[in-house]
Amino acid sequence: MHEQDLWTPMDSPSAMPTRARTRNPHHMSQSIERVPFLGSVVVGVDGSDHALRAVRWAAEQASLEHRRLVVVSVGDRADNLVDDAVAAARLQQPDLAVVGSAVSGDPRQVLIDLSAHAHLLVVGSRGRGALRSMLLGSVSATVSAHAACPVIVCRPTTVDHAQPGVIVGADATPESLPVIEFAYRQASLRGLPLTVLHCFWDAAAAVAMYHEARGHKAEAPELEDLRAGLSESVAGLAEKYPDVPVTLTLKYGLADEALSPRHNGWDMIVVGRHPMTSLDRVLSGSIATAVVERAHATVAVVPADAR
Repeated sequence: MHEQDLWTPMDSPSAMPTRARTRNPHHMSQSIERVPFLGSVVVGVDGSDHALRAVRWAAEQASLEHRRLVVVSVGDRADNLVDDAVAAARLQQPDLAVVGSAVSGDPRQVLIDLSAHAHLLVVGSRGRGALRSMLLGSVSATVSAHAACPVIVCRPTTVDHAQPGVIVGADATPESLPVIEFAYRQASLRGLPLTVLHCFWDAAAAVAMYHEARGHKAEAPELEDLRAGLSESVAGLAEKYPDVPVTLTLKYGLADEALSPRHNGWDMIVVGRHPMTSLDRVLSGSIATAVVERAHATVAVVPADAR
């Protein structure tokens, strides 16, 4: 296949090639722009069971959103891995437009570059905390921390559950609106309830919540302010997504621990990724990365300034 054959217009997915090859790492950025990734759901594969889980999730998502699925692999066996993953996606979603791309380069940088063109980026995870897989281990943490589009990390689940829904961490700031709206949309696509969670450290508000939980009336302006802020953070979204049952929840403590406890059954955990200075990372680390490394559910990491 010649390089000029790699591009196919978005309005004719059925005419797309099965695989688009990009082999020269020195021309990676130029070549990626010519492959039809724009607006697609992109999934990275490395031949592992974790990658297959990601392919299945990505195929379902692309079908729900009526978007093209692009399967990407990096490395010596990339051609075969792409073919197998494309076949698996088509077996699950026969009517889905699927294209594969075998590319060269550093897997982390390849996926980060693609995130500038993709609608959504999907990767798998071993679920071992350190995330050491060649393509879908440490790569998942790196990509979710730097991608331009939302990143889905398909974590292993350890509990059986009856569709408990989607949970999103909200910091009650205007910048969190794209994160919350992403969660609303995912809940709507899947017919699931949504929990919007805001964690806080205010001691007076925590005491008030403690008394309220035991049936005692407590006057706490701090608690009321938190409730008002949480309500404002979802203003307008209930009207936009009237089919989504929503629960607003306040919780005292660390956000990453509240979002990813050892035993949960969420279908999806949505967390925002705010731009962080070097000092921020030293002092507090990344809540998004902590959730990605600990959760027993699919995790969506959404840039706070997402498109």
